[in-house]
Amino acid sequence: MKTIYADNAATTAMSKTAIDAMTPYLAGIYGNPSSLHSAGQAAKEALEAARGKIAALLNADPQEIYFTSGGSESDNQCIRSAATAGAAKGKKHIISTAFEHHAVLHTLKQLEKEGFEVTLLDVHQNGVVKAEEVKAAIRPDTALVTVMFANNEVGTVQPVAEIGKVCREAGVVFHTDAVQAAGHLKIDVKAQNIDMLSVSAHKFHGPKGVGALYCRKGAPLMPHIRGGAQERNKRAGTENVAGIVAMAAALAEACASMDENAKKVSALRDELIKGLLKIPHSKLNGDVSLRLPGNVNMCFEGIEGESLLLLLDARGICASSGSACTSGSLEPSHVLLALGLPHEVAHGSLRLSLSEYNTEDDVKAILKAVPEVVAYLRSMSPVWEDLEKGKIPHLI
Repeated sequence: MKTIYADNAATTAMSKTAIDAMTPYLAGIYGNPSSLHSAGQAAKEALEAARGKIAALLNADPQEIYFTSGGSESDNQCIRSAATAGAAKGKKHIISTAFEHHAVLHTLKQLEKEGFEVTLLDVHQNGVVKAEEVKAAIRPDTALVTVMFANNEVGTVQPVAEIGKVCREAGVVFHTDAVQAAGHLKIDVKAQNIDMLSVSAHKFHGPKGVGALYCRKGAPLMPHIRGGAQERNKRAGTENVAGIVAMAAALAEACASMDENAKKVSALRDELIKGLLKIPHSKLNGDVSLRLPGNVNMCFEGIEGESLLLLLDARGICASSGSACTSGSLEPSHVLLALGLPHEVAHGSLRLSLSEYNTEDDVKAILKAVPEVVAYLRSMSPVWEDLEKGKIPHLI
């Protein structure tokens, strides 16, 4: 049985380009880039070449790029740096949204315990933050605004440039978690008024365990991991040279093929959405057009998302009900709740996330399997029986 991988928002397959770029630095060129001998300096040259490549792809300067272990670490370092710098000036207010990744929300929750005040903005039914609401929420004591570039569950793309402009005019640091956007949407940190940005290699066909952050010159960045003097004293620890080189290669490839991939993947996405909406009492979550090319997030009334995932997996279809970081939880998605969905509906969610590696045949197979599995689960559901008999009202 062929496996159909439709969970690319959780992670992607490494591309051949990334693997080929990485391989020499796993064996032949294995020196520590902090070492002064020739083996170390060969690694150092590769490290700095990767830094320059990533900087160019984001329209940043190489000195504004710092390497980390991934998106969560980058989010933590950016947010804590801006918060600490703000607190030193008497500013302890932070603005974010209710549907950020938990790397952001959990960091903000900890900062609240340390005396910061956090305002979480409404993301409305379509999952899009309004720049004017960010502007209205900014106060004299606001230290940071952190709003994700694109949501990891419902795929909605935020008006980052407009939010950044509001923050720049108010003199407030603007951070965006661009983990889902990098390699899939155009990023220009200067044009989009971004002060800090987080990316993770495994979301665009690079390796797991490596990421980067951008910090504009003049914006505050403080060490999150202490020890050595790596990354210009901002991130201690011997750099993952092989992973960093592969990340740069993967991002370059993704950006070079971005328009072509987006056209192909969005066509497959739209076909999936059209077909799945034919299932009675189903709905698409998030904005119809302002969404990532490969994201499809649906709710089906009267079923449990976990059962749907397991039965799809038995048919060789890999999907999710939300973020991979919380997929072990039986609680409904905080993202769907932030969109205003009732618990009963949010429990029956399905996220399908496609990449350029997916095909028309994959979509046809998914469109055959999902309606059959939904019908099967509903046939055994006492809740669905009560819905159909009118004992309880349909919510979709």
